Amino acid sequence: MTSGLSLFGNAMHRSVNGLLGYEGVEVINPEGGKEDAEEEAHRGRWKQEAFLQLMEYSYLLDRADECEDPYLRLVYASSWAISVYYAYQRTWKPFNPIIGETYELVNHEGITFISEQVSHHPPMSAGHAENEHFTYDVTSKLKTKFLGNSLDVYPVGRTRVTLKRDGVVLDLVPPPTKVNNLIFGRTWVDSPGEMIMTNLTTGDKVVLYFQPCGWFGAGRYEVDGYVYNAAEEPKILMTGKWNESMSYQPCDMEGEPLQGTESKEVWHVADTPKNDKFQFTYFAHKINSFDTAPKKLLASDSRLRPDRFALEKGDLSKADEISATPWGDLEIYRFNGKYTEHRATVDSSDGIDEVDLASIEFNPWHFSSNMLPFSILLK
Repeated sequence: MTSGLSLFGNAMHRSVNGLLGYEGVEVINPEGGKEDAEEEAHRGRWKQEAFLQLMEYSYLLDRADECEDPYLRLVYASSWAISVYYAYQRTWKPFNPIIGETYELVNHEGITFISEQVSHHPPMSAGHAENEHFTYDVTSKLKTKFLGNSLDVYPVGRTRVTLKRDGVVLDLVPPPTKVNNLIFGRTWVDSPGEMIMTNLTTGDKVVLYFQPCGWFGAGRYEVDGYVYNAAEEPKILMTGKWNESMSYQPCDMEGEPLQGTESKEVWHVADTPKNDKFQFTYFAHKINSFDTAPKKLLASDSRLRPDRFALEKGDLSKADEISATPWGDLEIYRFNGKYTEHRATVDSSDGIDEVDLASIEFNPWHFSSNMLPFSILLK
């Protein structure tokens, strides 16, 4: 009996890790699904992509940086934080991340983005994004609690956004996530609880409550809450659905909408390609391509993973050929500003400027004795 429970527990651990992006594959259509969705549905995604999807609506952080009103600034920034939850409707499995695996983004709204898988046990990723308006730094780490047919996921990492104009620092604490029907039924994800974004510079904050899904789907996706000043007095009411849009309206001390004001939409989910079956926006499809990659791509970039190419060709045996090894036990990874210097060195290296990026051999920094681990640039 004990042996049976142990085997069951190990199987569930693998299943849960797979769902969260630590093992297995996610089968989707990465290139838009306009004409050949079925043929391309065998391509894979990777875990670093979750970070990147926050950058789809980076214009909200640009507006937050430009905004004079400190409370409206939090409206823009918190709406940006909510925007990524649209992707939570996708419960397919991405590839198992590899120590030292990186991802870079260029050619999108002036943003430079870099992320890396910095630990395998426990799974941890670190990311940094920057443009003329903001910097974004995240250490992603999770704790989980298995509850039979469901799983509670608690974020224990750290997310910070710095708005450059005034040097405002925003700290984000996301709500927990619940993965339902792990064993029986169709798997789906909900995030009941509070999201809190605090302006560490002024003490203002926004508290948004993600409604739990009730019977027959009642209340699912709904979000509401307030922007508070440092004295915890409500200033702005926010309402919406995390899979559709968010709106705001000035409110009185009781939290009621002010007379003579109206609700204004601040964010709406982007369009998806016609007949797309996987709920991917145009941006989500785009990030799997080399169009968003630097001309001189790092050999550790996720786009180059041989198991991803093997999956496209139907060779599933490649999935286990690259294994991960432990990498330290840092709790928070901090970007130290050396990425620009390192990228300049790569770009100025000898060689042909225009190369077939897909021909570069995948090589995570962690496994190369003659290359500087990219993690050092993030610590």
